[in-house]
Amino acid sequence: MTSRSKEHALDHVVVVVFENRSLDNLLGRLYGPRDGKTFEGVIGKELSNPIPAWAEHGADRAVVPYAVATDMDSPNPDTGEEYPHTNTQLFDILGEENRFKLGEEISDPYNAPEPGRAPTMDGFVTDYISTLTGELGRQPTYDEYAQVMTGFTPEQVPVLSGLARAFGVFDHWFSEVPSQTFTNRSFWTAATASGLVVNSPVRNWILKNDAETVFDRIERQGRTWKVYVAEPDRFSITGLIHYPRLKDRFDTHFVPFSQFETDAAGGDLPDLSFIEPSLVLGHGDYHPAFSRVLGHGVVIRGADPPSSVLGGEAFLARIYDAYRGMQSAGGSNVWNTALLIGWDEPGGTFDHVPPGPVPPPDPSAPAGQLGFGFDRSGYRVPAVLVSPWVEEGRVFNEEHRHTSLIATLRERWDLGAPFTGRDAAARTLSHAFTLDSPRDPATWPAPVPHPVPRYVEDALLVGRTLSALGRAAFEGIRAFADHHGIRIEGLPDDPATEVPPEQALRIMRDFLALHFPRLAPPGG
Repeated sequence: MTSRSKEHALDHVVVVVFENRSLDNLLGRLYGPRDGKTFEGVIGKELSNPIPAWAEHGADRAVVPYAVATDMDSPNPDTGEEYPHTNTQLFDILGEENRFKLGEEISDPYNAPEPGRAPTMDGFVTDYISTLTGELGRQPTYDEYAQVMTGFTPEQVPVLSGLARAFGVFDHWFSEVPSQTFTNRSFWTAATASGLVVNSPVRNWILKNDAETVFDRIERQGRTWKVYVAEPDRFSITGLIHYPRLKDRFDTHFVPFSQFETDAAGGDLPDLSFIEPSLVLGHGDYHPAFSRVLGHGVVIRGADPPSSVLGGEAFLARIYDAYRGMQSAGGSNVWNTALLIGWDEPGGTFDHVPPGPVPPPDPSAPAGQLGFGFDRSGYRVPAVLVSPWVEEGRVFNEEHRHTSLIATLRERWDLGAPFTGRDAAARTLSHAFTLDSPRDPATWPAPVPHPVPRYVEDALLVGRTLSALGRAAFEGIRAFADHHGIRIEGLPDDPATEVPPEQALRIMRDFLALHFPRLAPPGG
């Protein structure tokens, strides 16, 4: 039964989690001092990062000032996002022994700070020069590395900025872990990552992340959920990272995003709709291009289509259009459903607000992977809340984080005790619904995304390219097959054998069609 009262504003919740952008990078120019808002952005601030003395180009300039991005692919190549890279970005710590190294090559102590040290937010240029040198096989020019100190204007990202201005934006929403995708996405849905800090090796996630998920708790309470996966992706990162818990639901609860549009139009959304953009095949997720390089000077073309900001904008417009059009008299509709737009982690893009300490999920647990104690968070990401019960132009200045979702669902849906110490301490979203009368969807804006380049559109439609997460997923399939003694046609017996992207795509499609049958396209 539908009731147009704010007490029902969270009867249904839709969550989409995009990829690898900081608040400053996407929304830093949303409001300025003249707008009369209390908003922690970049306008009116003299922001910069120092150039390390060992830089071969531009060191005489001393700093790189923060500026507007000049193209929609910035930064390209992608910035470092793993725990050691994030440590350098936050604290400007980079020992000579780890300079120019990438990801897993970086050794203990992984550029980590001493306990209690406050982040200085001045190592983004240092890390990007080091990362690009490791990738390109040469030190980058000033123009190549200066792009890490750029961000977009509202005019460049009209959909996200339009929704942020039309509804509520969080200017202190922090990622949970100073590291990359899998661990932060796990906190969105489980308030922990079972001690895992980085994506690799993917077998860790398939075998070891057995923490209770919000999906388990929802199901036990008699509520419903689905994970909607953007086409052309044929499997779910959410399913992968929670494999021990969710593997028996792959053929029932993981469906294509087109089904979301159908369910939304029919008033048939589950209690929790969790949307994944295309993370694996092509990009519709705002993620910076994986890069034109594969490391150590190996340059390739077409491995990962850029302009993912434009692809992300187009996908967000689809989600919002489906949400705004939910006018059914019963079931799920726009008046009893909230849309939360979030990101997993900032991915090495610049932000100026230092993250603070946080309670570890389990204070009694030993230090996790790479010796990390989960006692400090990652830095800020964009977050926007869309609902007819949210006042236009609201800025929520209080600190929130990914586990605010679980904290909110526990409170509103009576899901029981905290999952971990992290969601126990997280602020809920209940305070955001302040209007006594809902805003008519007919009065809401309808922001129009910029056109998506044809080469990106092709990748999104037919899955011609494999992203960074796609490569990680492929290694996960290899590890899964090895662990279970499964023979996969086309997969070399020797794990060290390089598999061409086209062959990897074929292997993934054949394998994943068996495990995520509802995500396989008709006829193949």
